[in-house]
Amino acid sequence: MKRIPTDGGNPLVQKPFNELSSMGLSPEAAPLEAVPAPAVKVKNRGRVDIIRQTAGRGGKTVTVVKNFTGIGLPEKERLAKAMQKACGTGGTVKDGQIEIQGDQRAQVARILTEANFRPVFAGG
Repeated sequence: MKRIPTDGGNPLVQKPFNELSSMGLSPEAAPLEAVPAPAVKVKNRGRVDIIRQTAGRGGKTVTVVKNFTGIGLPEKERLAKAMQKACGTGGTVKDGQIEIQGDQRAQVARILTEANFRPVFAGG
């Protein structure tokens, strides 16, 4: 039975690129790690309204996000799932709006900002 060394060296790892040389490359060619990444401007995806509602819900508070432009139902469902997970509550996508249980406006605004939306607290 052959033992596997535990001193950090692992003879089982193959390194296929060790045999390559830099012959033929220009001397000023920099490795990929040294090349700075181009600055990418983040596109604003539009304004969305965050509203707290209690009317018609038996006194329960619900955070509603509406006025999405240019996104479809699958993306709304992904956003709703992320909001539910971050807030630790339930929610749904209904009539093109995202509804999250409870007054979760701050967490919802943070998630929308990370998704490049411009959240606005609307209503009272």
